[in-house]
Amino acid sequence: MKRRHEKGIIIVLVLVFAAVFGLSVSALTTFIFMQAKLSASKEIREQAFGIAEAGLEYYHWFLAHYPNNLKDGTSGSGPYVHTYTDPQGGTIGSFSLDIVGNKKCGEIQSIDITSTGTVASDPAFKRTVSGRHAAPSVAEYAYIIGENVWAGSDRNITGPYHSNGGVRMDGTNNSVVTSGVATWTCPAGDFGCTTNQTVNGVFGDGPNSNLWQFPVSTISFSNMAASFSNLKSKAVASGIYLAPYSTTVVNYQGYLTAQNGYRLLFRSDGTVDIYRVTATTGYWGYRSGIEWTPDFHIISSETYLGRQTIPVDCPVIFVEDKTWIQGAINGKVTVVTADLVNSNFAPDVIIRGDLTYATEDGTSGLTVISEGGIFIPPQSQNNLTLNGIFVAQGDRFGRPYYENDVKNSLTIHGSIVSKNRVGTSWTCDTVICSGYQNRYNSYDRLQTTNPPPYTPSYTTTHQYILWQEE
Repeated sequence: MKRRHEKGIIIVLVLVFAAVFGLSVSALTTFIFMQAKLSASKEIREQAFGIAEAGLEYYHWFLAHYPNNLKDGTSGSGPYVHTYTDPQGGTIGSFSLDIVGNKKCGEIQSIDITSTGTVASDPAFKRTVSGRHAAPSVAEYAYIIGENVWAGSDRNITGPYHSNGGVRMDGTNNSVVTSGVATWTCPAGDFGCTTNQTVNGVFGDGPNSNLWQFPVSTISFSNMAASFSNLKSKAVASGIYLAPYSTTVVNYQGYLTAQNGYRLLFRSDGTVDIYRVTATTGYWGYRSGIEWTPDFHIISSETYLGRQTIPVDCPVIFVEDKTWIQGAINGKVTVVTADLVNSNFAPDVIIRGDLTYATEDGTSGLTVISEGGIFIPPQSQNNLTLNGIFVAQGDRFGRPYYENDVKNSLTIHGSIVSKNRVGTSWTCDTVICSGYQNRYNSYDRLQTTNPPPYTPSYTTTHQYILWQEE
C-alpha cells in the first residue's frame, strides 16, 4: 500500500510540474509574441513618423519654388495626399497635407502645414506633425545692433544679443552674444578704454564669456527694412492712418526733429485714444554722433481726436509724423512711423510711458517700426516697463544724456533692433549720471513664432519657425 501511495504522489508531482512548465512555456511564448508585435508596431510608428516629416520637408521645398501657394499646385482644396515610395521601387506609405495661411491685411504672414504619415503595410498606425513656415522674425533676439555697442555691468540680458560691430559685454548674458567682426578698435575715452586698443569681437568683464561667439555672419538691415509704402497702403485701406500734421521741423546741426505730431494711448479693451500734439517743450540732450541737440519730446498741449477700435484683420497703425506712444495693448498691433511726403525727414517714436500687454499668454503683442529713431524722453518714469519689438530702422533706440536726470529701473520684455548704437544709461567718472541705473532685458519667447504683422525678419530665408507632433 505504501508503494502504491508513493507512486500516486509521484504522478501528482509530475502532473503539477508539467502544468507549471506548460504555463511557463505558454507565458513565455505569449511574451515573445507580444514583444515581437510591439516591436513591429514601434517600427511601423517610426516609419509613419518619418513619412509625416517627409511631408513637411516636401512642402518646404514646394514653397521655395512656389511661394505662398496654399493648394499644393492644384486648384482644389485639401487635404493633399502624396504617395511615399522606396527609391528602389515599391510603395512605403503616404502623407496627407493640410495647409492654412495666416493672413493679416490680406497678406500671408505665415503658413501652417499639418502632415499625417501612414504606412502602407498597416494603415491603422498614423503619426501627425505640424510646422509654421515663415521667415524668422527679429523677435528671436533680445538685441540686434548695427554698430559697436557697450553693455554695462548693470545689464541683465536674456535672449540672443547681436551686433554687426564689436561688443563690450560687462553685463550678465544668459544666451549667446555674437559679433560680426573678429576684432575691432576700442577707442580711447569710449567703451571704457583708456587707449586705442585692438580687442576681440566680443570682450569685457561679463561672467558668461563661454557664450560669446565671433565672428559670425552680419545681419543685413537692408533685408529687414520695412516697405513703408506697402504698410501705408494697408493702413489706409483697412487699418488706421494718420496724415502728416507737423508744420515745424527743427534743424540743429543737421539733426531734424518735429515739434508736433500725434500721441497714441492704447487701452486694454483693444482701442486706442488718438491725440494731436499741438505744442512741445524743448529740452537739451546729448547723443553720440550728434552731440547736443534740443529734443522737443515733452508735450505741453494736445487735442483729443477720438477713440478707435484697432482692426483685428489689419492691426496696423501708420503715422506719417512724429509719434508718442504708451498704454496697454490688447491683441497684436504694429505701429509704423514714416514720412513718405518729405523725403529728407524721418519721424521718431517717443515712448511716453509704460507699454504693457493686456494678456501675457502671447495673444497680445506690439511691434514699433520707426523710419527714424525710438527714444525715451526726459522726465520719463522712474521705473519704466516696456513690452514690445522696437525697430529703429534709420537711427537708434535709446535715451539721450539729460543732465541731472537719473532714473531707477528700465525693464524691457521683447526685442530691440537699432541701426545705430543703443544707450539708455550714461556714466560720468564710472558713476551713472543720467538714464537708468538698473536695466533688465529679456526677449519674448511667445512672440517668436507669432509676432505682430509685418514684424521684420532677420533673414530672407523662409523655414519652419515652429515644429511639433500632434
